[in-house]
Amino acid sequence: MRFLFFAAVLCAALSTALGQVASHAPTMPVTTASNTATPTSPGPVSSMQVTGKPVARVNGAVLTDRDLLREMLAMFPYARVHNGFPKSEEAEIRRGAMQMIEYEELVYQEAERRKMTIPAARLDKAEAAYRSQFQSDEDFNQYLKTELHGSIQLFRQQIRRSLLIDALLKAEVGDKSKVSLAEARAYYDKNPKLFHHAELFEFQTISIMPAENASAGVKQQARQRAEGALKQAKATRSFQEFGLLAEKLSEDDYRVNMGDHKLVEREKLPQEMVQPALAMQPGQVSNLIQIGSFYFFFRLNAHVPAGKVGFEEVKDRLLKDLQKTKYDQLRADLDKRLRLHAKVEEV
Repeated sequence: MRFLFFAAVLCAALSTALGQVASHAPTMPVTTASNTATPTSPGPVSSMQVTGKPVARVNGAVLTDRDLLREMLAMFPYARVHNGFPKSEEAEIRRGAMQMIEYEELVYQEAERRKMTIPAARLDKAEAAYRSQFQSDEDFNQYLKTELHGSIQLFRQQIRRSLLIDALLKAEVGDKSKVSLAEARAYYDKNPKLFHHAELFEFQTISIMPAENASAGVKQQARQRAEGALKQAKATRSFQEFGLLAEKLSEDDYRVNMGDHKLVEREKLPQEMVQPALAMQPGQVSNLIQIGSFYFFFRLNAHVPAGKVGFEEVKDRLLKDLQKTKYDQLRADLDKRLRLHAKVEEV
């Protein structure tokens, strides 16, 4: 193992609940047991061929295995490449996709209940945008034949359905999930512990790492290489110069990133490194350090005392995280309300 004592970069604040809503727009055709894929289709997915059979009924509206597979592919597009879903994950992907297609049908039905409308110009624009995904008119016509019995009318109905879902979600979730700067500031002030960080060091390393069981002669040669590398490093004058030397001479895994470890908490560093780092100024290079059979030295790039991250530094990310949390909660609440008096049956 190489330099296990160097930890990952300090992670930031807020965790988020619930995944995002998958796309409900019409998709390119999936392959069924009885047809072949068009040039624009994803190709066969061996772990779930479709036949058009019902998988669920939502207030009487039938959802088919074709709808389910489209959503599964939206959630796990790698299935197109690997010709199927991972066996260990397929049941969970299927469950999530089933919930999503039921949810979207409920949203669509609610939009219809409210008599929401889509302007003709917007419908025409969405239709043109979708048709542009096909390489030719022949491909599009094959899609119509495969998916919609050759019916342009059914195609327009699918586009309209997608736009109605978008419109209702915007009204009930998107618009209501917006978070103001004042709300973000209030959250920041109310939760100070979330924005404190430990003492941090940012540095680059160059390491010479003979095997633990190497002979004394090999270890001595390693030390000589390390001393030679240190002499060159002491002559560098910038992050770039030290980084290029690290790429050339270092044997630890960070050499591919110019030796850069970014910010690391003090408690995750060995004492052999912390003590000299405390006495150094940014831009200085340490002396040679030995831990076990390894030799290394480092360039200190920054020393950040423990403290609180300022609001200006976190406000953009905080706004995004708070809005996503609010969006997910509103989405879950809408799902719950719509299901409360609905009849949802899985076949």
